[in-house]
Amino acid sequence: MPVDRTAEDLLAAVLASPRAVAAHDKTAWVGLFAEQAAVHDPYGSRAHIGPEAISRFYNVFIAPNTIAFRVERDIVAGHTVVRDLHIETTMSTGATVVVPMHLRYDLVATDGGWRITRLAAHWELGVMVGRLLRTGPAGVLAGVKLGPQLISELGFGGALGMMRALRGVGAAGKRAVEELFAATARGDAVAVRTLLGTQAEVELPAGHALGLEEFADRARGMEWSKLIAAGRTVSASVRVGGAAGVAFVDFAADANRIIAVTVFLDGSLES
Repeated sequence: MPVDRTAEDLLAAVLASPRAVAAHDKTAWVGLFAEQAAVHDPYGSRAHIGPEAISRFYNVFIAPNTIAFRVERDIVAGHTVVRDLHIETTMSTGATVVVPMHLRYDLVATDGGWRITRLAAHWELGVMVGRLLRTGPAGVLAGVKLGPQLISELGFGGALGMMRALRGVGAAGKRAVEELFAATARGDAVAVRTLLGTQAEVELPAGHALGLEEFADRARGMEWSKLIAAGRTVSASVRVGGAAGVAFVDFAADANRIIAVTVFLDGSLES
């Protein structure tokens, strides 16, 4: 099979992020982003847009901590890289938490090479806070220190914007996605059509639009795990037809209706 140089370059651009994080190289990390890039971390919180805001995000969430990326799979599709992973964060107080995550990087070609134009980090803020507090006094102290850091760097508005991540489709969204995936796994096109309605957009794999009946047929027997509800999206690690990947299921603003299903499947590069 011919080597996809663009896919290799995209993945190389993304892999520069954990390297810069591990080295605590703020200049290198901020420099990975395009001029008006947006960082949604966690997804569902207020976005950090542009180099100044992204720099402040780094000061709060990266600079004081030691962060390790435990990657299970990388997927390249079009100009997007999706990572299926866990993040291990050791706070300045010594508390360590491991959080399941799906990362989506959208990239753009610039004169200086590929740059990240949008980073969406799908993880659950409530889950992370619970795990942090369960680490004991070091975790409680880390939480106490984070509040003033948030306000100092992001202001009261930014701190409140972070808390938006606690709202979203939550457990109800996960149940809806599991119901949809179960119908898809058994090839029940009628149930899939009922659950999605006629207006939902489906891509399997990402970039390839399908009708609902075709989706039910192609994804028959699908398997899923690691459901994450972040904002109005539920992401999941999936396996379809022997290929592993990550699915993103988007809900309408009222959180009662699925409007899009996008499934990124491995195949562009070896993981």
